[in-house]
Amino acid sequence: MEKQRMMFCSIILTILVVGFCSMGQINGIESPQYTVMHSESDFEVRYYRDTVWMSAPATEISFRTATKDGFHRLFQYIQGANLNFSRIYMTAPVLTSIVPEAGPLHASAYFVRLYLPLKFQASPPVPLPELNLTPNYWTGHCIAARKFSGFARDSNIVKEAEKLAVSLSRSPWANSTSSGSEYAYSIAQYNSPFRIIGRVNEVWVDVVGSESNGCKSSLVASY
Repeated sequence: MEKQRMMFCSIILTILVVGFCSMGQINGIESPQYTVMHSESDFEVRYYRDTVWMSAPATEISFRTATKDGFHRLFQYIQGANLNFSRIYMTAPVLTSIVPEAGPLHASAYFVRLYLPLKFQASPPVPLPELNLTPNYWTGHCIAARKFSGFARDSNIVKEAEKLAVSLSRSPWANSTSSGSEYAYSIAQYNSPFRIIGRVNEVWVDVVGSESNGCKSSLVASY
């Protein structure tokens, strides 16, 4: 009985730690580096350096379910489910990219991504085959990002993406959405699912520009 109680407590503790680490902004947590090239009241354009992410394709119809499924596999990977048996520190954000009408019955398809810490950027541990994960090598490129609060849900992510599209249409980046990207937009989540107040999410859209506005036209996204 005591052994079962201890096992139960261990499981609960693991869930809480995973929940806190999975999307939380923790002191010292690594994130992909970027430079703000342009800033307005409701969005900014950033230049992200070359980076490597681990990607989990998800075919669920729901954004929320797809993110949960993809992150579950990514979490197994960073906990040692790789050919190196490497334990990898959690990073932020958890990024879900959306491909409209690419899923079953013309629903959206999703790719859930996790940025690999600097220690593993040069040589990412190979994931176990059953996890269906692949590394994503990003070349330096520009992203327009818009923050929004609360929980990222199927009911609000499209509206938030539309708000960013409207803001871009009124800026120097009108008609500058990158045609080289296969994803319409991405949702970056930074907080634990247990956090209720002060949540931070972002909508990301790839953009191209010129040297005059801070991004060279050759810096097209390569997801």
